[in-house]
Amino acid sequence: MSKNVTTVSDEGYDSTNSTDDFEWTVDATGETGPDTLEALLGAYASCYVPALRVAAEQRDAGDLGRIQIDADGELNDDDKLASVLFDVGVDPELDEETANAVIDRANELCKVHDAVKPQLHADISL
Repeated sequence: MSKNVTTVSDEGYDSTNSTDDFEWTVDATGETGPDTLEALLGAYASCYVPALRVAAEQRDAGDLGRIQIDADGELNDDDKLASVLFDVGVDPELDEETANAVIDRANELCKVHDAVKPQLHADISL
């Protein structure tokens, strides 16, 4: 099995991406859509949501209800990602031990977390 995305740029710095029945725009300048790093942060956080839900089930933390992830990417002098921080909000209050167990398991489950280089793994607070 593989995943396939077709990316087309007719001119400039924006690209139209398509897969199956879905299409989205990424613009390196951030003028016509999210820029490339915003798109990466969005994909990372979006992947982390189901990882958190499954991890919470597996670690007996219960239903997390509404999940909000504020993803911040710090840039270095070359405008490349230097670090990623997720501030995660969930409905139930989790004790520190349970929260850490959920985060550890979510890190194992999240496919984007697995795909980024280790120094860019999100620092996560739950």
